[in-house]
Amino acid sequence: MRGAATAGSSSRQEGPGGLWDSVKKAAVVIGSGILFLAAFGNSLTWHLQRFWGASGDFWQNLWAKLYLTFEGHEAALFFFGTMLFPTLAFWVSNALLLLVDTTGKPSFITRYRIQMDRNNPVDPVKLRHALKSVIFNHVFISGPMVVVAYYLMTLRGNPCGPELPTFHWALTELAVFAILEEFLFYYTHRLFHHPGLYKHFHKQHHEWTAPIGVVSIYAHPLEHVISNMLPVIIGPVILGSHLTTTTLWLCLALVSTTISHCGYHLPFLPSPEFHDFHHLR
Repeated sequence: MRGAATAGSSSRQEGPGGLWDSVKKAAVVIGSGILFLAAFGNSLTWHLQRFWGASGDFWQNLWAKLYLTFEGHEAALFFFGTMLFPTLAFWVSNALLLLVDTTGKPSFITRYRIQMDRNNPVDPVKLRHALKSVIFNHVFISGPMVVVAYYLMTLRGNPCGPELPTFHWALTELAVFAILEEFLFYYTHRLFHHPGLYKHFHKQHHEWTAPIGVVSIYAHPLEHVISNMLPVIIGPVILGSHLTTTTLWLCLALVSTTISHCGYHLPFLPSPEFHDFHHLR
């Protein structure tokens, strides 16, 4: 469940300096991000802060009504929020992609397909088999993990508190989530590329040598727990994040991994080419 550069790099040959190389690469990425934020961050956050401030009362009032509706049933509210909206984000984006994958139309989108001779259209039998696994992982793996995450987060406080987080705190949390996810996914995915584990677990995901968006969570259940869900949910659990921030992060993570697996290099979106060819290995 992740992006092109990180996922692909896990299949490279490892040397003694592999860990140190990863640390240096991470330092370059994080350092570049800090420089970018230093240069443009004040202007960007100022505009976002203005939007947040202008609409803050609206969102707070909306949340207060929802909070009162579920008062005394915070666990249900947490499950509702972290499952409903991420599910919609995943399936709406993938429904649009599947329409293209199964019909081969419209041509103004299919012309951006990375592997032009594949999935034109996608094999319906293979797709149905993948969908069964995807739905199983989403309902019977992700669902229970979200419940466990809620009870772990209550040890830090109430993740469904009546007050929404501030704009800057939500932004900070999202940055921490991304760093933790990047680190954990990289090494868990690399672990599943170990020859002793690959053939039993990760090989299932690589059955799709020309991936499509929905197969982003087509994986062995154990891999889905360790490499897909754990890196994404660990940040909110550690920080004891508010439901709204956690839900937004899950939506972003699912849309991001969909883009990484979609098989199209669409304008204005990150290129999934590296990850696409990673699936060929």
